[in-house]
Amino acid sequence: MVRNVAGTLPELEDEDFYLLSGIEQGMRFSEWVQREKLPKFTGLTDEEVTYRLERCLKRGLVEKKTIQYEGYTLQFEGYDLLALRALVERDTISEFGSPLGVGKESDVYEVKSYKPLALKYHREGYTNFREVHKERDYTSDNRHVSWMYTARKAAEREYEILESLFPDVSVPRPIDQNRHAIVMEKMDGVELSRVKLTDGQVLGVLDLLLSELTRAHDAGYVHADLSEYNVFVGEDGVTIFDWPQAVPTDHENAAEFLARDVENLLGYFRRKYPRKVPEDVSSGDLATSIADGSFESVANVV
Repeated sequence: MVRNVAGTLPELEDEDFYLLSGIEQGMRFSEWVQREKLPKFTGLTDEEVTYRLERCLKRGLVEKKTIQYEGYTLQFEGYDLLALRALVERDTISEFGSPLGVGKESDVYEVKSYKPLALKYHREGYTNFREVHKERDYTSDNRHVSWMYTARKAAEREYEILESLFPDVSVPRPIDQNRHAIVMEKMDGVELSRVKLTDGQVLGVLDLLLSELTRAHDAGYVHADLSEYNVFVGEDGVTIFDWPQAVPTDHENAAEFLARDVENLLGYFRRKYPRKVPEDVSSGDLATSIADGSFESVANVV
């Protein structure tokens, strides 16, 4: 787990960020940046580089390795601080709050500006880089990538998709993005996996979710990783989140991913609410009705 570095932000000086951004720049060419190149990348003197390295190493923001040469690389904590500082300087966020969710591929925190917001740090590739590199479209064509590149591309892609879908599809409203971080409106409600629906609500919520998938498909996207863990249910309806792996509807596997999304939803509702979902409704028929725009209700699909 990557620790929360918001408390470290006030401790750092401009020159510390010159060092962090210089290492970031050098990592475009190599995972480990040679010590002798840091004055060029950072604009700092050699003596200042030494001093700033000590400060950043002490705080766990960079890592040092000496094999063929003395090299330095950013830790995720250092990358988090670069993104956080940029968002603070833009006045996107003014206060940092408690964790909202910590997962394998992202950490989400409550932040504040004019209203409560959510800050999402993408973590793709940090612990399972090879697997993510193979599976995700935004890295599959690039042979020389790092966890930093993978996480940044995931954030850029998700932000772009949210901008395309909002407000026609019920997704979190995108506010800002920098590096591997996204700021979005904080969602109201409870995760679908934790909600206990009444008998009379089951089909209504399922219809709402499938209708959102239809609107997303009309807008040109398939979620491609939908489950009960990336849906919020609230008084005003449902919200679908976590879109970095979404694919355009003209993707060669879009129909397969859509069918899987629908099967995941239908399977979850049937497991948790047995006999509430009509047995003669198939995920394949539902996916077809979503793709051709004819979906209106589970009750109308046979």
